[in-house]
Amino acid sequence: MGNKQEELEVCVRLQGQDLIAITETWWDSSNDWNAVMDGYVLFRKDRPARQGGGVVLYVREQLECIELRLGVDEVESLWVRMKGQANMGDTVVGVYYRPPDQEEEVDEAFYRQLEVASQSQALVLMGDFNHPDICWKSNMARHTVQEVPAEH
Repeated sequence: MGNKQEELEVCVRLQGQDLIAITETWWDSSNDWNAVMDGYVLFRKDRPARQGGGVVLYVREQLECIELRLGVDEVESLWVRMKGQANMGDTVVGVYYRPPDQEEEVDEAFYRQLEVASQSQALVLMGDFNHPDICWKSNMARHTVQEVPAEH
């Protein structure tokens, strides 16, 4: 994001989105000074202890929201609950980055987060899923299932 921050701010001023999700920010504490955008609340999760990754969600200030903690730190995701307007229910918004070489245990941890988040009346999930086994023709993905040994 380093050299794209100014471009992002111009696009936001022109288009005025309520939500902006970004994956693979490559941010760390040295980016704190330029990550904030006027008129938006910033939620971010940097990749701990190694380079790359990271997710960000900008939410327009007028929208009431809180960050949710839905599990383990190894999953590059963040979740926010936005208060519903008028007679509408709340909406849970998630941003997720899945590296192409992610271990199956981290995939499973994300599935558990998604299960909790999907209990909301409305769910919006954005991200970069990098799933190597997706067949776009059939809209199917291979998922390994652990076999349970038969009882004797």
